Amino acid sequence: FMQPWQEQCFRFGLKHEMTAVQRVSKKDSHFVILAEDGKTFEAKSVIIATGGSPKHTGIKGESEYWGKGVSTCATCDGFFYKNKEVAVLGGGDTAVEEAIYLANICKKVYLIHRRDGFRCAPITLEHAKNNDKIEFLTPYVVEEIKGDASGVSSLSIKNTATNEKRELVVPGFFIFVGYDVNNAVLKQEDNSMLCKCDEYGSIVVDFFMKTDVQGLFAAGDIRIFAPKQVVCAASDGATAALSVISYLEHH
Repeated sequence: FMQPWQEQCFRFGLKHEMTAVQRVSKKDSHFVILAEDGKTFEAKSVIIATGGSPKHTGIKGESEYWGKGVSTCATCDGFFYKNKEVAVLGGGDTAVEEAIYLANICKKVYLIHRRDGFRCAPITLEHAKNNDKIEFLTPYVVEEIKGDASGVSSLSIKNTATNEKRELVVPGFFIFVGYDVNNAVLKQEDNSMLCKCDEYGSIVVDFFMKTDVQGLFAAGDIRIFAPKQVVCAASDGATAALSVISYLEHH
């Protein structure tokens, strides 16, 4: 699907190189990109689009069934479980919001959290508790994800207060226990960050994808308030590219 787009870019003179970047820094009015093999590149402007990764839990069976019933995106995969029972793991805003979203599609949603208290906004929690299709399982932990060649079939869970064990028969398991942004390339030799980031490490940008460093832009899941959807990341990329063109015309 992407191949024709890439070929079109090459026709317009795009230079493409596959290499792991260790650090992006700024020297005077230009940027220096240091690759892991020691090679350096210089540029007048840079777009950071390194994305991020959902945190894994380490639960037994997680890796085996990742993408085969284990998911971190309800809007991406929820429809596969229409009128079926699923489980959601997590206690923050994302977990509770996605449980509410899945309740509109699925027959039933089990919301599993290791504590009785939730970190999400009170109004969000209230909406979830008022939804008859959402069953709260607290304080529970998931000990194992079970399945077969076709994917997830059940979860083994345990109540941490009573040690009671249960088996949840669900074909879908959605994990929302945090998200790591891939911002290591921003870390400078003195351990400072090249540009302003929020408390989670996401790059702070404006509507034009500009950072607080002149000539530096960010796009996709690395930026603040990213919806974490491919179509949105592509839109960010287009916005950032137009901003770079404007920047270079004036610098």
